[in-house]
Amino acid sequence: MDAVSPKEITGLLKAWGNGDQAALERLIPLIYNELYRLARGYMNRELPGHPLQVTALVNEAYLRLANWKEAQWENRAHFFGVVAQLMRRVLVDFARHRDYEKWGGGKRHVQLDEATSLQVQAEADFIALDDALKSLSAMDPRKGRIVELKFFGGLGVEEIAEVLKTSPRTVMREWSLARAWLFRELSGKAMDET
Repeated sequence: MDAVSPKEITGLLKAWGNGDQAALERLIPLIYNELYRLARGYMNRELPGHPLQVTALVNEAYLRLANWKEAQWENRAHFFGVVAQLMRRVLVDFARHRDYEKWGGGKRHVQLDEATSLQVQAEADFIALDDALKSLSAMDPRKGRIVELKFFGGLGVEEIAEVLKTSPRTVMREWSLARAWLFRELSGKAMDET
């Protein structure tokens, strides 16, 4: 398939937001590979043998998106930021409802080196990260959004700046501060549990 221009995707997103369900049907095949890449990134951070598969995560995100009515999509970056947030929510909901009692109540420690780089590996506690991100967002919504878009959404600095209507320099500064805050928050929780 030929590469699809961001303008074409933005046009379909806006048409869908204006109630054109056919636009959603045309959009999904064009963006499926990117949705799959996002979901694979999330699932690579989960423990081996996780019962949720990549395709199931894509499908669940799609089902949640398909029920949105009159969404006002600004552009491709905005859409993928929201999709990343939906996928994160699916995994957090799954983790919160899953029976972890046989694995020690589902508590896993976040390693300091993981928190430092925000490269959460299989051992990372998705729920603890979600809780920390909620705390950060409550204190500073823009920093929380930058973490969501960069870490979970896989967006680059330029795309994040476009979504947030700010400069790339501001995004870099805020990302650096958010990373440091999350490091302190996650390492403090890991130490509390020891």
